[in-house]
Amino acid sequence: MRNKEIIIGFVVGIIANTFGTLLYILLFSNMGVAETLKTAVVQDHLGSLLALGAILNLVAFFGFLRIKRDLRARGVMIATLLTALIILFYKIF
Repeated sequence: MRNKEIIIGFVVGIIANTFGTLLYILLFSNMGVAETLKTAVVQDHLGSLLALGAILNLVAFFGFLRIKRDLRARGVMIATLLTALIILFYKIF
């Protein structure tokens, strides 16, 4: 039961990050999603896009804390840390 709650939070965190990244691209880019991602890779801004997308994880994290779902909030935190590690790996290599 405990692992299931953490996994649900992790999945919500990944979905929130993906949705946040897409939302940022749609609101602030004059190009389409695919073109923006290609440009971000060429200009080494993909990590920045992912980091901005992770802002929605704050909403999910504090939402779960507010409704007393601490294990789900832990899953969102794990997803956020995974995103940070991916950004770090991308920046180094």
